[in-house]
Amino acid sequence: MIQTALIAIVALTFSMLATPLVRRLALRAGVVAVPRVRDLHITPVPLLGGLAIYGSFVAALILFGDRAYIVELIAILVGATLVSLFGLADDRWGLSAWAKLAGQLLAGIVLLLGGTQVQLFPLIWLDWLVTLLWVVIITNAINFLDNMDGLSGGITTIAATFFLLLAAMNEPRQVLVGAMAAALIGACIGFLRYNLNPATVFMGDTGSLFLGFMLAALAIKLRFPSSTPVVTWMVPLCILAVPLFDTSLVVVSRMRRGVNPFTTAGKDHLSHRLHALGLTRREAVLTCYLLGGAAGMVGVYLTRATMVEAYFVAVMMAAVGVAALIWLERACPRGGSGQG
Repeated sequence: MIQTALIAIVALTFSMLATPLVRRLALRAGVVAVPRVRDLHITPVPLLGGLAIYGSFVAALILFGDRAYIVELIAILVGATLVSLFGLADDRWGLSAWAKLAGQLLAGIVLLLGGTQVQLFPLIWLDWLVTLLWVVIITNAINFLDNMDGLSGGITTIAATFFLLLAAMNEPRQVLVGAMAAALIGACIGFLRYNLNPATVFMGDTGSLFLGFMLAALAIKLRFPSSTPVVTWMVPLCILAVPLFDTSLVVVSRMRRGVNPFTTAGKDHLSHRLHALGLTRREAVLTCYLLGGAAGMVGVYLTRATMVEAYFVAVMMAAVGVAALIWLERACPRGGSGQG
């Protein structure tokens, strides 16, 4: 636990020190988010905050990570670096959705080559397919969620905290998962010092794609030796319920309007709709935090529940999610104002 705490503290310290530096770098390089009709900021805001998150995460693991897991860690870091580079290119020059998808698939293949994959099916090619699909979905879900100040970083912090908790609760303790989760928590909290409303720096795709990829990898690496996979496959879905719900809401809403859900931006995210219903932007973000924490606690409960209990809870959560989606789509189909 001392090693895990050191990793989190180092990542936090590095992130708090590095974020102002990359902010100045972004301003000098002209890598800024210029205000658009759909944005809330009225002056250009520097991007590249994701570089501080990425660098702090890597530095903490290099300094205090367990060398026994270096091979597994290298494969994950190579994949994370790939998606971050694609995100950096998008922040600087702009990339097509297909180019970013190619980068995510390439990073997912690196995970597979490093031995990080879903283990649910008797046919290995199905595990490979689900692994790649999971990486793409979660990576893009966190990218979609980066639409209000502090939202993506805060939700990632909450999800990583639950991954850290579950890694410690299961025997034997999963040192690699715990270390990566701790580094992610520290790096995100340090960045949030500058990203909470009103944000002075954005993480950009450099950060959101990196965070999404790392959460996908953490969910795959987490194991439950004392529980049955028939139940535990639902745990990561609960922990990541907020970004998954937000993505589902956006996709359904945009398809109903007859536009491409993956290339058309808008103010139709969960946070925007909460703001449209009367919450301030900060209250909307905090509400998403609360929802993420509640869903994460359900995920922890599932690891100790019987099969009948687990599936009953899962069905109830799914029903609530569908009902909330329908209600939000009817109450405020176009959402409110937000970052993107």
